[in-house]
Amino acid sequence: MNYKQELAEILFEVLGHELNVKELEMLIEKPKSQVHGDLAFPCFTLAKVKRKSPTVIAQEVSEKIESPTIEKVEVVGAYINFFLNKRLVSEAIIAEIMEQKEQYGAHNLGDNRNVTIDLSSPNIAKPFSMGHLRSTVIGNALAFIVEKCGYKPVRINHIGDWGTQFGKLITAYKLWGDVEKVKQNPIKELLTLYVKFHEEAESDPALVEQGRSWFKSLEDGNEEALALWQWFRDESLQEFSRIYELMNVQFDSFAGEAFYNDKMDRVVELLEDKQLLVESDQAQVVELLEEELPPCLIKKSDGATLYATRDLAAALYRKENYDFDLSLYVVGNEQSLHFKQLIAVLEKMGCQWAKNMVHIPFGMMLKDGKKMSTRKGKVVLLEEVLNESIEMAKNNIEEKNPNLINKDAVAKQVGVGAVMFHDLKNFRMNDIEFSLEEMLRFEGETGPYVQYTYARGCSILRKATWQTGSDLKISSPSWEKEWKVVILLSEFPNAVKRSFEQFDPSQIAKYIVDLAQAFNKYYAEVKILEENAEQQARLALVYSVTVVLKEGLRLLGIEAPEEM
Repeated sequence: MNYKQELAEILFEVLGHELNVKELEMLIEKPKSQVHGDLAFPCFTLAKVKRKSPTVIAQEVSEKIESPTIEKVEVVGAYINFFLNKRLVSEAIIAEIMEQKEQYGAHNLGDNRNVTIDLSSPNIAKPFSMGHLRSTVIGNALAFIVEKCGYKPVRINHIGDWGTQFGKLITAYKLWGDVEKVKQNPIKELLTLYVKFHEEAESDPALVEQGRSWFKSLEDGNEEALALWQWFRDESLQEFSRIYELMNVQFDSFAGEAFYNDKMDRVVELLEDKQLLVESDQAQVVELLEEELPPCLIKKSDGATLYATRDLAAALYRKENYDFDLSLYVVGNEQSLHFKQLIAVLEKMGCQWAKNMVHIPFGMMLKDGKKMSTRKGKVVLLEEVLNESIEMAKNNIEEKNPNLINKDAVAKQVGVGAVMFHDLKNFRMNDIEFSLEEMLRFEGETGPYVQYTYARGCSILRKATWQTGSDLKISSPSWEKEWKVVILLSEFPNAVKRSFEQFDPSQIAKYIVDLAQAFNKYYAEVKILEENAEQQARLALVYSVTVVLKEGLRLLGIEAPEEM
């Protein structure tokens, strides 16, 4: 039930269609305090249309409002405050959740059309650091959110498996590498070699030339170079898949940069056909003067293609293979210019669909206020953080609930959930300071707090041996104490829609924290298990809260344990 929309439709009729329903819905507010009602409509905009004072309009409009959903109307200055009928609304919302269960909050905006999501994309032969967490969890949550809104997500892990760094790595391996060491601990050993290369290159510039030369050999198909590259790639993917499994993140495609090696000549040909390529400092570029962007570099002076060429090839391939309705790129903020250029070049090529490509930027994961750097070896490994988090969750369980049956499984759900939630509760454009203590707190605005609230709700239902069914009586003489929780439950579909429209999972994370807090406050005030005329209605409310908390966590890619 969208009560904002319902009120907008009532106002539309009362006002004689002077503003449309959508405009009216945008104007309706939620008062800061429930003393001022559940919804409020400010009349300032109408003053221009009706040429009357907003306070007079408020009085006139308030007298014409009639609806069984609205119990009371109050005018305060230029505002009309609306008080909803608690019994009618509460019973309607709870009945809706009980009927729809986990389908509650879904929208059919996408009609099952494809949305490609470019996410995670770690670099081969480099550790999966905390820096990669953001793209992975934001992209993963967005995949669940677009699916909830009726689209079909296609999760693409555009692995960084090509580029000059492989020439550097092959050089370092040939000079200082040890096959056994690499086999025992591939990523750690390859990172050590990569860091050593950069340290040595500072005093020996010839190394950089050697690195370039080995990458050229790799591009030319040299057997030794290709065999080493394939080995580094296989070992890395094996290690990455272990981390993805830990986080329960899955992909539909691992087509990385190398996948497009044979698809880039076509891009250059298409640009030549459209006469878009111009020479600049012996390189080939596409000018973007009208778009007020710097030129997009397509081919270097030595004929080598670039990052942009590869992304153009990837965009064409994705459109042709998935026929996407939307194409999302969950890539750091620092790549914003690149994506503006990419979309502008495709539009110049006549690709109408390029306007449906969206770069979803995000801030950095900082350590001590600074960006983490692989080159300098200053990284925090994601796997170590996840394992430490799981260990802390396990200690917590031992202390608080030592008789819990499946301790290890719950510790994993809580530990991993804590790390993911800590990222997702922040608006994605904000930088996040890495802090294990903050991440693993089990109270306040954290993942474990929401999971614990869900488990508490499940525990109440178990104690009451409560069963959902069509013959349940969910009527209650008063919904006064339940009202704050009910109103929040009614807002879940809007939170889902907002998170999709803004590509912002933090909308859902904040929402489930608010719901958990409201429910815990209610739980502290009301004896839910006490047998009386209101018990069934109260248990139905508890059930509704568990449904929405579990679904909210699922949309963030986080599991909800029934016991903690």
